[in-house]
Amino acid sequence: MFTPAFRAAALFVAVAVLNGCLSSGGDSPTLTESGGGTTVTPAESTGRTFLIKPGPNATDDMTKAMVQLKPKDTLKFDCGFFDLKTGIQITATEDVVIEGCGINDTVLSFRDSNTQEGFLASNVMGVTIRDLTIADSPGDAYKMKGVNHGNLLRVRAIWSSGRKTPQEVPITAANFKTAVQVKCTDPARHNPNNPNPLERDNTSPDYTVSTASGRYGIYPVQSRNILVDGAESIGASDAGIYVGQTNIAKIRNSRAAFNVFGFEIENVQDGEYLQNVAECNSGGFLVYDLDNLTQYGSRSRVHKNIARNNNTYNFAVPGSIVANVPRGSGLITLAYDKIDIYDNVFENNGTAGVILTSYDMLGDPGDRRMDVYSEAVNIFNNTFTNNGNDLPQPDFATIIATQGAQISSAFPMVVGLKNAAGGKGYKGGHIVWDGYQDTLNQNCALPLDKNGKPVAVDADGKPIQGNTNPNPACRYNAYKFKPNGERKVPAWWFSCINPSNKFNADSIAFANFHGTRGLDALVNLNTNDPSKNLSVEYVSAIASGIPLFASEFDLSKHNCAARFGADLPKLPDFEFEPFVPSGQYAPEPAAEAVKALCEVPLKAGVVNEAAYQVNCNELSQYNLFSKADDPTSKPNGQGMPYTLNSKLFTDYAVKHRVMYIPEGKSARFLQDESRRVTSTIEFPVGTIIAKTFTFVDQTAKTETPYETRLLIKRERKDGQKYWEGLEYIWQDGGDGKRKAVLTQSGGTGSAKWDYVDTDSGVRHTGQTNAYLFPNATQCAICHANNDKEPGSSPIGPKPRNLNRAYLNESPMPTGQASHPVTGKNQLKFMCDTGLMTNCPDSFNLDDKQVAKNVPHLPKFNVPGDSGQPANSKADIEARARAWIEVNCAHCHNENGQASNTGFYVDAFRAVDSTYGICKKPTASGSEGRGNRLYDIHPGQANDSIVPYRIGPEAVQLAAKMPPLGRSVVQDEAVTLITQWINTVIDSSYKNADACQENNQSGGGLPLVGGLPLLPK
Repeated sequence: MFTPAFRAAALFVAVAVLNGCLSSGGDSPTLTESGGGTTVTPAESTGRTFLIKPGPNATDDMTKAMVQLKPKDTLKFDCGFFDLKTGIQITATEDVVIEGCGINDTVLSFRDSNTQEGFLASNVMGVTIRDLTIADSPGDAYKMKGVNHGNLLRVRAIWSSGRKTPQEVPITAANFKTAVQVKCTDPARHNPNNPNPLERDNTSPDYTVSTASGRYGIYPVQSRNILVDGAESIGASDAGIYVGQTNIAKIRNSRAAFNVFGFEIENVQDGEYLQNVAECNSGGFLVYDLDNLTQYGSRSRVHKNIARNNNTYNFAVPGSIVANVPRGSGLITLAYDKIDIYDNVFENNGTAGVILTSYDMLGDPGDRRMDVYSEAVNIFNNTFTNNGNDLPQPDFATIIATQGAQISSAFPMVVGLKNAAGGKGYKGGHIVWDGYQDTLNQNCALPLDKNGKPVAVDADGKPIQGNTNPNPACRYNAYKFKPNGERKVPAWWFSCINPSNKFNADSIAFANFHGTRGLDALVNLNTNDPSKNLSVEYVSAIASGIPLFASEFDLSKHNCAARFGADLPKLPDFEFEPFVPSGQYAPEPAAEAVKALCEVPLKAGVVNEAAYQVNCNELSQYNLFSKADDPTSKPNGQGMPYTLNSKLFTDYAVKHRVMYIPEGKSARFLQDESRRVTSTIEFPVGTIIAKTFTFVDQTAKTETPYETRLLIKRERKDGQKYWEGLEYIWQDGGDGKRKAVLTQSGGTGSAKWDYVDTDSGVRHTGQTNAYLFPNATQCAICHANNDKEPGSSPIGPKPRNLNRAYLNESPMPTGQASHPVTGKNQLKFMCDTGLMTNCPDSFNLDDKQVAKNVPHLPKFNVPGDSGQPANSKADIEARARAWIEVNCAHCHNENGQASNTGFYVDAFRAVDSTYGICKKPTASGSEGRGNRLYDIHPGQANDSIVPYRIGPEAVQLAAKMPPLGRSVVQDEAVTLITQWINTVIDSSYKNADACQENNQSGGGLPLVGGLPLLPK
């Protein structure tokens, strides 16, 4: 019998702020030279333009400009080729423009960038990027995450032909004008790594694809009101132009070529493809739902597009989701309802023009919140020519690389055999359908939300679901059926294929190939000669004896008007919601105002609290430390040093954290942390949190401050409270002392360390030449969450992470080590001294000064700190989860930067599918997977992505996690996470049965070593 593993993997078809203000005067623009390139400063009403020119200073000029973008500002790149060392990143702003002087004339190369994306907009309302090309980004070219009203106009994403292969033709300043022009005449149909001597068509005169190319070309995700117009993507190793988990998205007048998938709409509500061209991809268009994500999709229109010659071999990394796509697919639908497909041209696609399929082909994904069938697919007035006449053979290279786990490249062969058995010959067709249908699940009630109440339903009665709700025990589908169990038609029929379609007689018009049904019987009929089972002649001869093996070609069952008396109604057009500026972004303060608050006489021991309103040029102007040149000295004012139980890893830097709560004010303790998993204690306006990063050499008795980062809580005139993140880098002050200077553009440096950790007693030694000083936008990307106060809000000082006795992290003598909080529970000290209110009535402290009545995150590197027996399974899990929360959960939560992944790791969450148990990655790309199948594979760390991405094998930028702040590996963390997966997580964990154990394909289909070479 064919096991679920075969069906699950085998036939996946569907598948800085500059300190001085740039003031404006009058109505005429003025030109000035600044650290951000040439700055065009027009009237206040139209914003500022920062003009960046090609050359060695372009990266620095760009970074300085991008971190100070305010509403109506423009970051403009001049004509030419730019070699940029970091990506364009904007966050927590609105109504800004990034532009070049033409898609063919401005090329931004990120070949040597230290960030994954070429362009990233995060939590932005109103952003337009236009008239430029991004080349060779390590990861995605253009990414929008949490953007409302995002426009990508006349832009291109491209990777060099043959990227990172011996055949590479790099895009350079000398050739960019011609290198970005890629035609589609003759794609490479066969994987050059395939051990098949008959597959010789493995090169293309137009372009050489590469698994090492970035993941997505254009990638708006979890966004709203997205327009992609006049765009192009060339060479993405996943999808060229992709929109995911987004509401209201239009992709039009665009082209995708030589990507694995050309265009992809995933879990989108109200999407549209209009007048696009998909050519020379592995697959042209995909409209589908993926499991375990924040929302599921419905209502997309695909019209007036061309899908032609999508016959490039699938070059995605073996084992990834997109690697399942059979080459030669014009359009695929999977588990997505209400799609209008009309006025399109599907021609010269080797497997099929349109493929209609369900998760019954793949095996149940285990997410019972999601409907697994595509229904209400309305196909009319399309033109089909020469589709299905070049079926690819199975990709042996992928089958071998995944040890037989991914044999979905056999899908076209199965379709061909079944069509041949039905008498139509070994070929695909214009339209093929897997034929799977569900029946009424009479005993399944409406699912419940996370509060135990029935979930909301849409106008059709379909549950409105997402991964924030519990996974129910059954898949509810009563909304599709009448009370007597009959299906509501045509509303919930699978597809209506109208006679208005024009099917060229060169191909099979329609085939219901019945999925994998009958394949097990075929194998059982002839076990002595397995290869004979896949012979066209043999299969055709015996097909009549196997129920549901041979395809059916009756298109009349999909003529809805004739069969049901009505066609599906055409989906209505939809419009973008109007853009309404928030009005919350005030202009930068004038230089005179900054000077008046920062350049003032300072009093010994007194913090310059008034200066919290502005960004002072030097750290010393806030007067935070008793010694201005020593950020490890005793804090001034009410400054209280604090430490965390488990800390974010940053290249073995020692960290000195101090919170400064203004005189006369208090922080507020927040109880019931499990309901606010990202919340810290609540700080008053005027709070300054300082975190200094030092490198210690105990043998030399030195400790060198590298940077001090400030988080300052401010309030706008409209009452909106927000956090500003400032980066101060320590340097020679010129008088024998050191000073920290505001450097919002960030940078890199070298560092070395040799010290004994004060918590674990372990000695750490090492060095790096790539220590990262983050720019202001990079700080905000990690510190900004949708459910927290705007801006760079704090991450670390949560009650559960502060619940410990204070011990200075440095093994060297410091002024902060003599603070009265030393040795005392930090939360209780704050309550006892009035620094915090709303405190528990009492603190039940144990002998380690840990409050028993407050949640406690253990020190990950101290066995037994969880309160469980040291190195017991419970202790290992608690400590592993502590490290993961501190290092990952600020992004991997329901409202964080990585919320689109569906992988959430806060300390209060059950370890189940959303925590990664047997969960396949959604957007990891080739480097991010390391040829591993699951985020966490119980008992198999060597097949788990989490330890790979934090470990030594993840050498590519797009593979490393956390993505910022580490250039070396934290060995003790990798050891702990590996130990947890191998010795603690087992089959008893929820969703553990969703893994394909031992990477076996199952089913007994003799693909490896026994598959005959089928006829063309």
